[in-house]
Amino acid sequence: MCGRFTLTLDPGEIQTLLDLGPFVHIIQPRYNIAPSQPIPIVKDAETRAVELYRWGLVPFWADDPKIGSRMINARSETAHEKPSFRAAFKYRRCLIPADGFFEWHAAEKGAPKTPYLFKLKNDHPFTFAGLYEHWQAPEGGELHTCTILTCPPNKLVSDYHNRMPVMLGADHRWEWLNPQADAGTLSNLLSPYPADEMKCPPVSRAVNSPENDYPDLLIPA
Repeated sequence: MCGRFTLTLDPGEIQTLLDLGPFVHIIQPRYNIAPSQPIPIVKDAETRAVELYRWGLVPFWADDPKIGSRMINARSETAHEKPSFRAAFKYRRCLIPADGFFEWHAAEKGAPKTPYLFKLKNDHPFTFAGLYEHWQAPEGGELHTCTILTCPPNKLVSDYHNRMPVMLGADHRWEWLNPQADAGTLSNLLSPYPADEMKCPPVSRAVNSPENDYPDLLIPA
C-alpha cells in the first residue's frame, strides 16, 4: 500500500522536472503527507495544470463521504472492475506528483518498526498513477477526492512490504492520461518501478505521527 509520501522539492524544480503546467505555485514542500489531506494532482495531459484534491477517494454514488478513509489506495489489478473505482479508472485517471513514499519494517519480530523512505537514486520527483472523483453533497457543494494505485512490489520494496504504489516515469506518465488508451495499454503501465533506480534510507520514527511535517524527518537515521 501507500499510506504516506513526500513532495519536498521547490515548486519550480518540480514543474521543470515533471514538465507541469500552470498553478504549480499551490504546491508547498511536504515531508509527511497523510490521507485526508489535500494533495496535488494532474488530470489533463495537454494543460498539465495542477489542482488540489483530498486524498481518499469518495465514489460519486457514495451515501457517506467517510468511505474515503478506506479508499486511499486501489489495487491496479482489479480497479477497472471494482464498483468503487471502475468509473474513475475508465474516465478519471490522474497523476500525483511525489518524490518519495514511506514503508515501515522491523528488523526482527517484536522490535519497533523503522520507517524507510523510498526514493529515486537521483532524488528526482516522479508521479503516482491515480484516480479522482467528484462527490455531490446532499446539502450542496462538491468534494474532490483521489486515490493512489498500487501494484506488486519490486525487488527492493518486497523486503519491506507486499505492495507498492504505481510510479510512472517520463516515458509513461502522460499515456496514463490519454483518454483514448485501451485497457491493454493502461494495464502495461501499471507495473513495478525498476528496483535498481531506487533507494530506501531509514528515517526518523517521528514520521509515524501525521502531525509532524518538517525537513528533519527525512534525515537518514
